[in-house]
Amino acid sequence: MRTTGRFVFAALLGLVSAALRAHDFWIEPSTFTPAPGQRVSFRLQIGQELRGDPFPRDPNLIARFLAAGPAGDMPVPGRMLSDPAGVVMVQVPGLYMIVYDSYRYPVELDAAKFEDYLKLEGLEKISALRAKRGQSTAGAKEVFSRYAKSLLAVGGGSGAGWERVFGERLELVPEKNPYALTGGGELPVRLLYEGKPLAGALVVALQRDRPEAKVSARTDAKGRVRLKLDRPGFWLVKAVHMIAAPRETGADWESFWASLTFEAPGG
Repeated sequence: MRTTGRFVFAALLGLVSAALRAHDFWIEPSTFTPAPGQRVSFRLQIGQELRGDPFPRDPNLIARFLAAGPAGDMPVPGRMLSDPAGVVMVQVPGLYMIVYDSYRYPVELDAAKFEDYLKLEGLEKISALRAKRGQSTAGAKEVFSRYAKSLLAVGGGSGAGWERVFGERLELVPEKNPYALTGGGELPVRLLYEGKPLAGALVVALQRDRPEAKVSARTDAKGRVRLKLDRPGFWLVKAVHMIAAPRETGADWESFWASLTFEAPGG
């Protein structure tokens, strides 16, 4: 048992190290378009510019991991520290939303890294607040949580489910079925924080194999953006929100990271 405990502790240290080096977190299924009755595995990825490393399954971090489909919701099972992190069999044709929520996790960054990350993620208001308080050259203690979703089209891309709200702290909700964007098109997206529209947040979409060609916009007063996805293929949509951390966390700031992955169909 002691050997197992040391192994798990070392593995978790590796997860923390990865979290310190990278920002984005997303779900990557073995296929976005499985046939009915097919097994689909899900890798959790952490990285930047859609270049990532696997994030093994850690039950101590998972608040929710489920597959919501036409026949209802079911948990995504998996073994501890496994990669892929889970697998399900999708039986009924239709759209399935895979939902992963994490618990809070602490991190501490020096001033330069923290300010760089605020700029990268469009959190200039936090940077300005730190400057106003004379904290720009100070490090920061932060707690963060992840809210990732991935949309599958089983046996075709039609049906309901793409618009469902799951009550995540920070949630990206497509307002059009991404699998209806044949050959690319404009995707309206709503960003919710604690169930309410979040205005002024940066939402970014990037595509596999050409992540430098980002599409981004700030949410309007109703928390909406319209993203022009000019090509078919794997897309990641992401957003970050930050607030002053609750006192009980012992941190300065709390951040929430939302992502959504899908595969826009070809023409």
